[in-house]
Order: sequence, then structure tokens, then C-alpha cells
Amino acid sequence: MADFGISAGQSVAVVWDKSSPGEALKDLVDKLQASTGNEGRVSVENINQLLQSAHKESSFDVVLSGVIPGSTTVHSAEILAEMARILRPGGCLFLKEPVETAVVNNSKVKTASKLCSALTLSGLVEVKELQRESLSPEETGSVQEHLGYCSNSLLFVRITGKKPNFEVGSSSQLKLPVVKKSSGKPAVDPAAAKLWTLSANDMEDESVDLIDSDELLDPEDLKKPDPASLRAAPCGEGKKRKACKNCTCGLAEELEKEKSRDQMNSQPRSACGNCYLGDAFRCASCPYLGMPAFKPGEKVLLSNSNLSDA
Repeated sequence: MADFGISAGQSVAVVWDKSSPGEALKDLVDKLQASTGNEGRVSVENINQLLQSAHKESSFDVVLSGVIPGSTTVHSAEILAEMARILRPGGCLFLKEPVETAVVNNSKVKTASKLCSALTLSGLVEVKELQRESLSPEETGSVQEHLGYCSNSLLFVRITGKKPNFEVGSSSQLKLPVVKKSSGKPAVDPAAAKLWTLSANDMEDESVDLIDSDELLDPEDLKKPDPASLRAAPCGEGKKRKACKNCTCGLAEELEKEKSRDQMNSQPRSACGNCYLGDAFRCASCPYLGMPAFKPGEKVLLSNSNLSDA
């Protein structure tokens, strides 16, 4: 089979579907067996059973699909991935499929570019289109019968792809150049080293003009500051007394105590001395009316509503 580059001793898989004529399939298999010889192997697989056939990885040198005369096979992404899986590294896939020459949305038939992209996504390389040919009236009827698709812009396209020369998931050690580290220190330019070197002898050199650091200070810098001026101003100084959000000077606690003291002083005093006994002993105008009994001297807070009602 010179068209597919098949030689003696190779393993070939032929994929067919219900649109493939039986006589044409048998004739193709006979020609393949004659080309591969006794040491070769030809396997015939239905496209609907390919995923369940449990072929081992890298089982075939060549996979042929849809190339049987009269076939109108359409390949899904799963089928293309399975064909790539059973191919040996360096093996070739040859397929034939009806494609649309016009862009049709939600079409059951792909365009030639989308078919090539699907082969690339399945893991094949060197994907290229070999030939285009028109459909015969019988093949157009077969597309309508088996695919339920009718169009006047269909063509047959033959495409091939090759599996890379490595298996999926394989690894190899990279040979990287090793750079030897020098044991000695890097060379330093003598002129640069002399420029940035300052020894004790240089301090006594009359050509070196040094600045006295005391001369950089003003008379005001030598005055001792007043401790009161260094103290941070407390919260609320110079305005209404109000603690800051994160008060640390103690004003917040002081204001809280004053608030509690004002609340204690604002509590009404009992005129009869029986307010703590309960409503049965309280006057009609008692501000504690309606409240439970309490112990003498116990702090009881009255809301504004209680005072208003009273």
C-alpha cells in the first residue's frame, strides 16, 4: 500500500463504521495483509467499539479510518484521542472524512480546519491535508442516511498526522552544561581598590580636608529642651473633653467614671423608703413602679421612659 507507506512487518489497524461497504472493506484488508506479510498484523475494528476494545498503548504502526471507499465516517474528539493512544511513537494516522466548505453553526460535520485542529489537540504532530475530492451522489445519500445531514457544500478530505517520537508521560534527563565555579576571589581593579580605600595614615594627611562635626550644630541645637514641651498633649486639651479612639492618657477611664457617678447622682431618691419592697408597697407616682423588688442600696438604673412615665 504505497499510498499509506505500509511495508512488511508493520501492524495496521483499520477502523470502519456502518457506512462502510462490506466488499470494499474485505478488499482493503486483503491488500493490507499482502503488504504487511506474515510478520505483519492487520486488525479490523468498528469505530463504535474502539474505545471498548482495550488495545494496549503503542500497538500499531499505522491506523486507517474512513479510507474504505464509500465510507462517510465522522470522528469525534474521543475517537481521535484513542487512535493517537494506540499508535506507536512515530506512527501515522490516515483518515478520510466529509467536511463542510461553508461555516455552519451547530453542524454535525466539521470544516477541514477544525478537523486538523482536533487532530492536533489529540496529540498528533505534522498534521496536514493530503487531498480533497467531491462526493458522489451515492456518498451524498450515505451522509444523509447515516449522519442525518444534507448539504450541497460537502467535500471529502484526506488528512494525515504523526505521533511524536515519545510516549505520553515519558521523561528524559536534560543534559545541561556545567559551569565550574572558580575557587579564587574575583579579580579587583587596583585603581578602583585604591579609590575606595581609606587608611589611618590618610587621616593625618594634610591634603585631606576633614569637617569638624561640632561646626554643623547651631547654638539652638545645644540648648537643653524643656521637659514640659516634650510631653504629649492629653486628649481633649484646649477643647471639649473627649477621649480619642485609641486613648492612652487615661482620659477615657476618667470620663467613664464621671459618667457612672453622674448616673448614680441622677437616680431619684425614695420619699417613703419602701420602693425596694415591690409594687405592693410603692406609691402611685413611684419611679420604680413596674420594676421587680431589689435590695436596699442596690444600684438600679432607670431609663428615660420610666422617668417620663413617672
